Amino acid sequence: MTSSDILKRLTDVIRARREADPETSYVARLYDKGRRKIAQKVGEEGVEVALAATGGSQEDVIAESADLLFHLMVLWADMDIRPEQIYTELARREGLSGIEEKKSRAASKPASE
Repeated sequence: MTSSDILKRLTDVIRARREADPETSYVARLYDKGRRKIAQKVGEEGVEVALAATGGSQEDVIAESADLLFHLMVLWADMDIRPEQIYTELARREGLSGIEEKKSRAASKPASE
């Protein structure tokens, strides 16, 4: 089983739970609370990964990373983003200097941002 198989199955489950009962499904409850709450959970989980990395064990970082990825995938599903789109973006960046890639994004933003 590959990591993309796991992500595909999880994506399918997350998307299916959109229509589930918020009383019995955590994912449905997140959807019911809206994108702002989902995004807040992504932020919280990101902080928990960082805290685990500075004071926890490898197992703590693994567990918190799984939570972060899960909540990120809920956000992607809420925004109709498929993991394949993320893979495509990562492939586009492959071989680029991170500094140069950031410069190219900054240069393409409108002056009002």
